[in-house]
Amino acid sequence: MIKARHRATGLAGIIMMAAVSTVTQGLCANPSNADDPLLDLFIQKGFVTQQEAEKVKAEAEAMRTNEPANATFPPSRWKITEGIKHVELFGDVRLRYEDRSAQDPAGNSIDEQRFRYAVRFGLRGEAFDDFYYGLRLETGQSPRSPFITLGTSTTTSSGPYQGPFGKSNDGINIGQVYFGWRPWDWMDVTVGKMPNPLYTTPMVWSGNINPLGAAERFKYAVGPVDFFATFGQFLYADFNPDSASAGLGINSGIGQKTDNIFMFAWQGGLNYHFTTNTSAKVAATLYTYTGRQQSTVNSVGSLSPYFGDPYIGEGAYYYYGGVSPNTAAGVSGYSPGQQFNNLPGYASVSFPFNQVGLNHLMVLEIPFEFNFKISRLDAQVFGDVAYNLDGAQRARDAAAAYTYVLNNTVGAIPRSFPAQTRDVKAYQIGLDLASQGGRGLVYGTTSKKNAWEVRSYWQHTEQYALDPNLPDTDFFNGAANLEGVFVALAYSFTDNFIGTFHYGHASRINSLLGTGGSDTGDIAQINPINDFDIYQIDLTFRF
Repeated sequence: MIKARHRATGLAGIIMMAAVSTVTQGLCANPSNADDPLLDLFIQKGFVTQQEAEKVKAEAEAMRTNEPANATFPPSRWKITEGIKHVELFGDVRLRYEDRSAQDPAGNSIDEQRFRYAVRFGLRGEAFDDFYYGLRLETGQSPRSPFITLGTSTTTSSGPYQGPFGKSNDGINIGQVYFGWRPWDWMDVTVGKMPNPLYTTPMVWSGNINPLGAAERFKYAVGPVDFFATFGQFLYADFNPDSASAGLGINSGIGQKTDNIFMFAWQGGLNYHFTTNTSAKVAATLYTYTGRQQSTVNSVGSLSPYFGDPYIGEGAYYYYGGVSPNTAAGVSGYSPGQQFNNLPGYASVSFPFNQVGLNHLMVLEIPFEFNFKISRLDAQVFGDVAYNLDGAQRARDAAAAYTYVLNNTVGAIPRSFPAQTRDVKAYQIGLDLASQGGRGLVYGTTSKKNAWEVRSYWQHTEQYALDPNLPDTDFFNGAANLEGVFVALAYSFTDNFIGTFHYGHASRINSLLGTGGSDTGDIAQINPINDFDIYQIDLTFRF
């Protein structure tokens, strides 16, 4: 009797579990389905009666109706449309200590020591029907850097307000917003403000700049060779109104007629896989611009730098000791036309000369890399070469515009320099060593616990070689006519936290020219820069 009772109790438990399983899986999917083949089998074998089976089924149904829809996981607080196939949260938080200093030819110097931070976070993923998307928010208003200096505040009308613990310079901006379509494996199209689709280096493009417009990418593999091509149509700057009548008083009463500036990029390249661990990648890219216009008929961009005005790039060392040329002429050591660098006590008035002009830019860029193994280490020899095919005329325009400005500015000391028509190239060559899986730590594009990377290169950028508004400002201050060395070491403490140390030193190439394009807001008070140094220590949390 006892054995029979235990047998019946155990059997009832099995029946209950079977009933719960079948009811929750079968009846939940189709509540109108009252038939249960497992319970019918137990009835046929005589294990249970019809009445007992009905009772078990009723108890199981009651359990089902009293439970949440998903008994294993709580209901999701996120509601995502059915059109989204995949979504990913990504970004990073960076804390930085930075010391950058610059010295001019007369020995005057500036040193900036700053504690900074940057935050970038966003969503990206895939939608159905071969579409993808991305949105990223970031700190910093400058397109060339997301970093904010801790403890600073905006200047008020009553004077500078610096705290305590100031944060009025902080803010969130949209860094990326784009859509894409990938109808085939070999083609995709992206529109919006996107991650740079081009294969390039920080010598030409800052990694923080996200171009705006459209890009088409193609790839095709033939044996060990992956061919690729990228075409970009980027909205460089939008000026409005496009046209305005003079009678409206706009632009000092002369009216306005402008065109949007577009940048076009054509890139073709290949990646050759010699073996599993050895490959070589190279590409050629041509950049051109349309829509440039001078700000006014007679302007050379002296006080209002404009993309359409002639690029000059020189520092504004106007005055001899802060006095007019007539007074300076009576001072011992001064002679008309003498180089400002030789004058004792010359004064700088920062950047009245155009540092941003796009005239006569047709840049050919050739980035390259060779990847291989050294024992268990990942190694890479990399570099970049750029040449402005229209650089000689850009140099002539700069020399002529500089002379014109000085001759037509009250209080300026006359000076001119011969057009430096050979200063039209830039190049970079470097070596990267990393532990397995450590490639990309320096730039924060990857992270792996205990991984490390050492990256170093030599860079040489002449005055008229590149678009002055695109190079990385963290190294060499984004200035031209400088050459020097860059070294970085990175270590990943965990799968999320990376520590990085950067160092860079640069010096002036051509002593006849300034260091154009350095009006970046970091050290904008010195041009020409004779020597430049930068130290940075970063702690990055990547997610």
